[in-house]
Parts: sequence; C-alpha cells; structure tokens
Amino acid sequence: MKTKKTLATLGTTLAVILMTGGFALAESLAVQTSGIFPYFQLGCLMVGGMILVSLKNKYEKIFTAEAVGVFALYTILISLFTSPVIEAVKNLVS
Repeated sequence: MKTKKTLATLGTTLAVILMTGGFALAESLAVQTSGIFPYFQLGCLMVGGMILVSLKNKYEKIFTAEAVGVFALYTILISLFTSPVIEAVKNLVS
C-alpha cells in the first residue's frame, strides 16, 4: 500500500513539474518583445504545486487525476493574469 501511495504522489509531482516548466517556457517565448517575465506568477505556481503535492501525500483519498486536473485549472488561472494574455484581451476588446 505504501508503494501505491508513493507512485501516486510521484505522478502528481511529475505533472506539476511538467506544467510549471511548460508555463515558464511559454511565458519566456511570449515576453521576448516586452522583456518582462512574470516571476510572481511563476512563484505562485510553484508554491501552489508544492501545496498540492503535500496534500496529495497526506490524504490518500485524493485521486491522482483529480490533483492533476486541479493543478491544470490553477495553471490556466495563473496564466490569465500575465502580461501577454492581458494585452491579447485588450486588443480583442478594442
């Protein structure tokens, strides 16, 4: 039972790392023109990922798919508050 819990936490950790890395790569490519990287949003994403992984490790009843889905939605929410997305919304509205 202990190895099943460890593998589930490891899978969640891997998903968190890959989504955070994807966010950092996408933002670094998107802000090449402005030169302002969203360090605060990246930090919030890292802290949120660490909290989610620790909750997954502590509570066995959280499914891995649920944890990964929650973090994917959290990543989308964080990316909505970055400069390239706000500029795109401004251009769309005007």
